[in-house]
Amino acid sequence: QVQLVESGGGLVQAGGSLRLSCTVSGRIFGNYYMGWFRQAPGKEREFAATISWMLGSTYYGDSVKGRFTISKDNAKATVYLQMNSLKPEDTAVYYCALARAYGRSRSDYDYWGQGTQVTVSS
Repeated sequence: QVQLVESGGGLVQAGGSLRLSCTVSGRIFGNYYMGWFRQAPGKEREFAATISWMLGSTYYGDSVKGRFTISKDNAKATVYLQMNSLKPEDTAVYYCALARAYGRSRSDYDYWGQGTQVTVSS
């Protein structure tokens, strides 16, 4: 059983930074992608970033490119999302997810964490 557990959300002022973590447990074989999505109230779940676990290749959504950085620590089975220059519109529940192949859609991902709230005040 694959489980993903996020941490690191909270309240921050606009212009500030936060780092989210997502630890993966369970049996996973071969290459896979770890992604971050976010969902604001009344909006669709939006792709933020994804990383290839074996190759380390990274991909970003347009709304976070240049401000967010996705990274991983293989030894800790953890993926991170460093969020800088935060804006009030970044306020959302952030979810990490696992996919067997590259993807940017919610349907591409098979496993999801429970989500962590990020609130950016103006």
